[in-house]
Amino acid sequence: MSDTPTPEKLVAGLVRLLTVDKRASDIFAGSPQKGGMGRVFGGQVLAQALQAAQASVNDGKSAHSLHAYFLRGGKEGIPIEYRIERDFDGRSFSNRRVVASQENDEGISTPILNLTASFQTPEDGLEHLDSPMPDVAPPDDLKSDMEMRHQMVDAMGDKLTDAQRALMLRPRPIEMRTIDRLHWMNSEKKDPKAHTWFKTSAPLPDDADLHRAVMTYASDYTLLGTSALPHGLSWMRGELVGASLDHTIWFHREARADEWLLYATDAPWSGSGRGFNRGRIFNRSGQLVASVAQEGMMRKRKRKPA
Repeated sequence: MSDTPTPEKLVAGLVRLLTVDKRASDIFAGSPQKGGMGRVFGGQVLAQALQAAQASVNDGKSAHSLHAYFLRGGKEGIPIEYRIERDFDGRSFSNRRVVASQENDEGISTPILNLTASFQTPEDGLEHLDSPMPDVAPPDDLKSDMEMRHQMVDAMGDKLTDAQRALMLRPRPIEMRTIDRLHWMNSEKKDPKAHTWFKTSAPLPDDADLHRAVMTYASDYTLLGTSALPHGLSWMRGELVGASLDHTIWFHREARADEWLLYATDAPWSGSGRGFNRGRIFNRSGQLVASVAQEGMMRKRKRKPA
């Protein structure tokens, strides 16, 4: 019998991961990822921080944007505390500030992320869309990224460490199907653009806050790697050193994260040891549901002398 968890179990685990526990007034705790190794995935901290902020707003307002700075890399296996500051509550808009902290090796609580989220009472308004959804292949015509990961692992053989192989092939609750070749698939220099369909591998509950949190979680996939494409280098092959520095999302309309969404990313600039990346998330109807921006550290790894 296979030990691979079913899609339903994977998505149930994701829902648990993104469900924060209230510990005191405006203090929440986020659970660590089961079986996680090394540094905490940035999308997890972003999504948990957003969930903590959303739990403190109960007057019908919905999150329309978040702005976050990654301060330190979080460690897997340790709970993360989220403290809320209620900076503003108005008739139409509210603002929450969140500090995510973890205990360091000395047992001292240390900030790892600052996030500000803004909320708005739903209303109608003037609408326009400057750039339509890219004309790309539909998800049903594409291989899954997991199938492509297996092909890459087989092709690289002993060049990958056991840890790299386990990370590449770990079952994921987010199913992705890529139109282009992402940085880990390709060593040729190419334009800094990528297009990937994504959704949870099983249905989610009807909870709009949760769907925003899952989109936030998934928005940290593929984004930073876009700025590596013009250089033909990859983190997965050990050619780069990098980390996310900040992350911003604007939520334009409600969307389900368990239905296919297109993530179109581009990177207009890299330099000074950093890469700047943008993303647009569309639903199958071609409506823009969210916009994303992120800058990350990106340095070519220096080879150790023999």
